[in-house]
Amino acid sequence: MNVIIIEDEKPSARRLQRMLKTIGINAEIMLHSVEEAVNWFQNNTHPDLIFLDIQLSDGLSFEIFDAVDIKSAVIFTTAYDEYALQAFKLNSIDYLLKPIDEDDLKIAVDKFKAHAPKNQSITLDFNAIKNLLVNPIEREYKKRFSIKVGQHLKLINIEDIECIYSENKGTYAYTKEGRNYLLDATLDQLENELEPNVFFRISRKFYVNINAIKDMVSYTNSRLQIKLNTFNEQDIIVSRERVKDFKNWLE
Repeated sequence: MNVIIIEDEKPSARRLQRMLKTIGINAEIMLHSVEEAVNWFQNNTHPDLIFLDIQLSDGLSFEIFDAVDIKSAVIFTTAYDEYALQAFKLNSIDYLLKPIDEDDLKIAVDKFKAHAPKNQSITLDFNAIKNLLVNPIEREYKKRFSIKVGQHLKLINIEDIECIYSENKGTYAYTKEGRNYLLDATLDQLENELEPNVFFRISRKFYVNINAIKDMVSYTNSRLQIKLNTFNEQDIIVSRERVKDFKNWLE
């Protein structure tokens, strides 16, 4: 399988290259700008698969598609916040959220291998996707959850939730009253419903509410431990690859 990486941050490109190599894929070609990519595509056979960053040093990567008729499958790599990723989901486009997780990468590659069309050009509406990302519409986020408690329905306001976490195949909302409530959704399903300025996914298991953070402590392996106002049922650890984005989110 012929794979290339288009990414303006060279350390990120090399990291993705190494991650691909661990699953048996050699991505020898790495391009770092719109101009460089356009020149390469005009003079080379197109690959089977492109890992494509959205924001390149000299513009949005969508400009490549304006200049060249790309005949490759695309997996976007993006640091866009989660509400914007709705654009990809609505258009059935594969993406990986930076920092890229090894398991997510393998899933995306396996999906491509299973469904890759043969000798078929991509037919995605990149202009529509670009418009959604560059000019995102005002979005309504979830304001409350309705929770079934016995024979009753209880309303939990979103501002009363300190964290949302997964455990034993269930997803739970922990409130400032010290109660856990089972939600009828996975963390992945909630990513477009939670206000991104309020909730941050610090790991594969946890979303935390910025208004519930009481303290942050340096932890082993360049990670952070989060202490919330009342939640103390288990340690809340920001995964190492998300520490930088988490610190930026706090500001």
